[in-house]
Amino acid sequence: MSRKAFRAAGAATVGPYSHAIESGDLIFLSGQTPIDSQTGKLVEGDIVEQTKQCFKNLFNVLEAAGLTSDNVEKVNVFLTDMNNFTKMNEVYSKQFSEPYPARTTIGVASLPLGAQIEIEMIARRK
Repeated sequence: MSRKAFRAAGAATVGPYSHAIESGDLIFLSGQTPIDSQTGKLVEGDIVEQTKQCFKNLFNVLEAAGLTSDNVEKVNVFLTDMNNFTKMNEVYSKQFSEPYPARTTIGVASLPLGAQIEIEMIARRK
């Protein structure tokens, strides 16, 4: 079975994976770390700046698939420090409107390239 993949110019990959894969009306977005696609490096700054960059990357992938944040059904957030939960949440709350997508936030030991956060999404075509 072939996969319909989406690639966004404004998002980076650090391994052998697609930015997103479509399956029926669902689009599974790979996790995005806070990599600036122009430089290929992690953005400088705290969890606020890193969270903003993750969303910038993810919204570029959504756009490449012809979707917007309104199509997002589920979000998974991975944090290397759960003390950053409140600041991440402040940025997160501005990315969506109510009703917010379902979400899970998980504390992890480490992330690629020393990132403090990684975010993945599942979206649905309406």
